[in-house]
Amino acid sequence: MNDQHTPATPGSEDASAAQRSRVLGADEIRRALTRIAHEILESGHGADDLVLLGIPHRGVPLAHRLAEQVIRAEGEDRPLDALAGSLDITLYRDDLRHNPTRAPSPTRIPREGIDGRTVVLVDDVLYSGRTVRAALDALGTIGRPAAVRLAVLVDRGHRQLPIRADHVGKNLPTSRSERVQVQLVETDGTDAVDIVRPGAATTDRTDVTGGGRA
Repeated sequence: MNDQHTPATPGSEDASAAQRSRVLGADEIRRALTRIAHEILESGHGADDLVLLGIPHRGVPLAHRLAEQVIRAEGEDRPLDALAGSLDITLYRDDLRHNPTRAPSPTRIPREGIDGRTVVLVDDVLYSGRTVRAALDALGTIGRPAAVRLAVLVDRGHRQLPIRADHVGKNLPTSRSERVQVQLVETDGTDAVDIVRPGAATTDRTDVTGGGRA
């Protein structure tokens, strides 16, 4: 996603703490993913024809965590890469002409492919809907799934396209000037979701619009 690195400034720690609100900690994220995994299973009647594809960057580890939960809930002994993968959307973004140097991420599809299967796109934050639109375009070049669903850790509103998530960890009303910062152990060393308000300095990787343009 569209990460922005903001350097710390002297004396900014107090201001940052005052304008940053923690909305999900590690335990809340774990519980949200457990609930989403069970919702996915219940809506799809099992995992036999299920594929979880994470949208880079943070959607990928979330997809793998959901796959682990699904495998555990089903009591199956199957490799993780048979259920989870990643879907790069770089070449399908509608802002590509403004960001021509964006580096693609790997696309990894389970060996059985996606034709006739239920694909769940996984991302960290749903915002404008443009990332999801790009993901649907990218998916269409790979195969023809029986159904496509969307699972997100956070839905922050402000949609620009008619796109809705099927599975949401937390609905989080925000203003457009606020930032939703998702951190995961796999990418950032910790699990947390914060709202960062205007003027707050950040010293770590911040998804400016919650997963960029999701």
